[in-house]
Amino acid sequence: MQSNPETQDPVSALLSEFNTKLRDIEERQRLIKERVLLIGENLLNSKEETIKEISKLKVKIENLEKEMERIKDAFSSFIEESQNFARKSELEILQKQFKMFQPLIKK
Repeated sequence: MQSNPETQDPVSALLSEFNTKLRDIEERQRLIKERVLLIGENLLNSKEETIKEISKLKVKIENLEKEMERIKDAFSSFIEESQNFARKSELEILQKQFKMFQPLIKK
């Protein structure tokens, strides 16, 4: 049985148009898939860099905390030692006493 050429042309045209639209949709889907994969890779790279940076910052913070502790210890030691120092007023009294006894030493 032979098909009618008039009915074949509209069907062929519709099929051709359908195939064209289907190829366009498949191409858009492929492009979207590639973009999603790139975004995923970029996200993973950013996450890894962020994790590395956070690790570095944690190490720096730990070092700073240790250094702050050493500084606190040094200040505590300095404060303890400074309590053993003589005050200016005490030195002035000693100086006056020394001057009082100085004539006796020269004789």
